[in-house]
Amino acid sequence: MTLSRIELADWRAVHAWASLVEVCRFQTWGPNTEEQTRAFVMTAVEAWSHTPQQRFASVARVDGDVVGMGELHVRSRGKRQGEITYAVHPRVWGQGVGTAIGRELLARGFEDLELHRIYATCDPRNLGSARVLSKLGMTWEGRHRHTALIRDGWRDSEMFSILEDEWHAVTPSSRPPQG
Repeated sequence: MTLSRIELADWRAVHAWASLVEVCRFQTWGPNTEEQTRAFVMTAVEAWSHTPQQRFASVARVDGDVVGMGELHVRSRGKRQGEITYAVHPRVWGQGVGTAIGRELLARGFEDLELHRIYATCDPRNLGSARVLSKLGMTWEGRHRHTALIRDGWRDSEMFSILEDEWHAVTPSSRPPQG
């Protein structure tokens, strides 16, 4: 799996899962129309040119085929806080793609952007996503009640996070030694 900057041409591949009920079940968005997906991808592509950059959207490719995407959002540069999100096409669920996306996003956040804390949330009913966050070494911090209104009512959010020292303790750095 490789993670690369999202491009306008990726919109059809993104739409292949953004239009599916099972992918959007626990989200405030979707299932998307083609127009909604094109607008989302356009905004994600444009975010790469903002200064300072706050949003880093990438697509996941397996054998050249776009099968998912992930985003790293810098929520506070001063407090060195970020958030990761991801979505994966159901045809590759359970194959480690979500975990690989998350691992790469965390590496970018801690190693490239030098963030201190990165968090992620998921609907308590989304057991697959909770497993991914746990595999990434993220700590469950608790449940925030009624954080989002989705199609079937108010949604709670499970909060997970990982700190830079926790990440570096379990992940060999790919950065050259400083000094």
